[in-house]
Amino acid sequence: MTTAFDPIVLAGKHLANRIAMAPMTRSRAFGPGAEPTELMATYYAQRAGAGLIVTEGIQPSAVGQGYPDTPGLHTPGQVAAWRTVTDAVHREGGVVFAQLMHTGRIGHPSLLPDGLVPVGPSAVAAKGQVYTAEGPKDFVTPKELSDAEIRRTVDDFAAAARAAVEAGFDGVEIHGANGYLVHQFLSTNANRRTDDWGGEVEGRIRFAVEVVTAVAEAIGPDRVGLRISPANPYNDIAEDDHRDTYRALVAALEPIGLAYLHVLEGPDRELTLELRERFTGTLVLNPFTHPEATGPDALALVEEGTADIIAFGALFLANPDLPARLAAGGPFNTPDTATFYGGDHRGYTDYPTLTA
Repeated sequence: MTTAFDPIVLAGKHLANRIAMAPMTRSRAFGPGAEPTELMATYYAQRAGAGLIVTEGIQPSAVGQGYPDTPGLHTPGQVAAWRTVTDAVHREGGVVFAQLMHTGRIGHPSLLPDGLVPVGPSAVAAKGQVYTAEGPKDFVTPKELSDAEIRRTVDDFAAAARAAVEAGFDGVEIHGANGYLVHQFLSTNANRRTDDWGGEVEGRIRFAVEVVTAVAEAIGPDRVGLRISPANPYNDIAEDDHRDTYRALVAALEPIGLAYLHVLEGPDRELTLELRERFTGTLVLNPFTHPEATGPDALALVEEGTADIIAFGALFLANPDLPARLAAGGPFNTPDTATFYGGDHRGYTDYPTLTA
C-alpha cells in the first residue's frame, strides 16, 4: 500500500514524500521592486522537508499584482532575488515550484505602478474589498482585455516561467483557482465575453489552455502544474456548469503531459474522483475540510488512491517540520492568524520544530 511517506518522482525529481506545502500568500516581499528577501529564503528553507514546496503566488507581470508586498518574477532583480530562495531550499534537499498568479480584476490601482489598472476578461467588478496601504478599498471595474492584450498576457506567463527556471525553480504551477485571472476566464459571471475567449465552455477554457500550453512549450510540460478550484466562489466567482467546465478543461490538458494537476477541492468529491480518472498525471489534492484546516486525517487519501500528493496550507505555515510531525503523530503548533499577512519574522520563521 502506498502511503504519504513514500517517495514519488515528479518533474524528474525524486520527492522524499507525498506531502506538499500549499501556496500561501504571506505579503513579505519588502525588497525593492517586489523582490523576495533573505527572510523569505529562510522561511522556505525551513520547510524543505516537504516532498514539494509550491511558493506563494508570484505575479508574472506588474499589472498582475493584487495585494501589497507580493513578489514578482518579471524583472532581472526579481530573478536574482528568487535565486537566493531556491538555492536555500536546494541546500536543504528540497524541491520547489514557483506559483505564477495573475490576480486579474482582484486588486486596486493604488497597488499598481502609475497608469495601470486591474484587468479582466470582462468589465465586471468583483463584489468585496481588497486591503491596500490606505486600508480596505472596494474592487474597481477592471479593464476588459482585448484579444491582443490576452495574447500578451499569455506571453507574460511564458516569460515568467522561463524566468523561474533561470531563478533555479524546479518547475512552475499556474494559479487557475481562487477567483484570479485564469479562474475569471473559466467562470460564468466574471467572463461575459461573446468572442472566442468566452461564451460556451470551449471559449471559457481557452485562456487556461493557452496559458498552460505556452508555459509548457517554454520550459517543458514535465515542469508545469496547474491549480484549479472547481465551483469555488472565492473572490465573487460563479461557475454555473462547473462539472462540464472542468471535464472539458482536463480533456484539453491531458495530451500536454503536465507534471501535475493540483485540485483545491470544494464539497464536490464526486467531481474530484472523476478528474482523478480523467487526468493520467500526478494529482495533488488540497482536500475539502472546511471550516477546519487540512489535518493529519488527509494522509489516508493517498492510501485510498484518491490523490498522489496531499497539500497542506496553514498546518505547514505553523509547522516547518510538518512531515516529521505527521510521521510522529504530532504535536502540532497552532497557526497565529494575526501574523499571516505582512509583518516580520514573528509568525513566519519563528515557529519551533520538534527538535528545537
